[in-house]
Amino acid sequence: MKIVILGSGRGSNARALLQAKKDGKLANTEIAGIIADVESAPILQLGKEFGVHAEFISAAPFKTKLDDDGQKRYIERIKALNPDLIVLAGFMRVIKKPFIDAFNGKLINLHPSLLPSFPGLDGIGQAFRFGVKITGCTVHWVTADLDAGPIIDQSPIRILPEDSVETLAQKIHAAEHELLCKVVAQLSQQNG
Repeated sequence: MKIVILGSGRGSNARALLQAKKDGKLANTEIAGIIADVESAPILQLGKEFGVHAEFISAAPFKTKLDDDGQKRYIERIKALNPDLIVLAGFMRVIKKPFIDAFNGKLINLHPSLLPSFPGLDGIGQAFRFGVKITGCTVHWVTADLDAGPIIDQSPIRILPEDSVETLAQKIHAAEHELLCKVVAQLSQQNG
């Protein structure tokens, strides 16, 4: 299964996938590329570190979504890489219907809450402020509705009385890395 990873920031989830691949835990996969919408995003450095193609593609001029030209650039470039799966790993842009239609059934997203609770930005902070006792992370199929696609799998995390937003974020990020690798491994088995 050929995978393209889209991200905007540090790339900790991309690193988890790349490390799992290197460790032989994603034997039926090939990571064909990493694409970032932020030119200085640390995720791009993972390309050099793991020997995977990595590139910046402008999504300008908006900070939260792809404009029509940006969307076309992304669709053309991703189609050239011919992936079986596109992983949104901290990609902080809302993806519109033409993009979703171009890759229907190939787009998954990792979200830091137990969807359908706390969709959108700052899922960890939303859950913490609301006072829920259990939150977690979700991998789901991407649809035109924000964070509302069919759920593939979830990992629950208990919020302890001594937790802060920061400690909760650390726990959720660790769970995200494990869950994402597990889901990709399962999808690659189904694909192969």
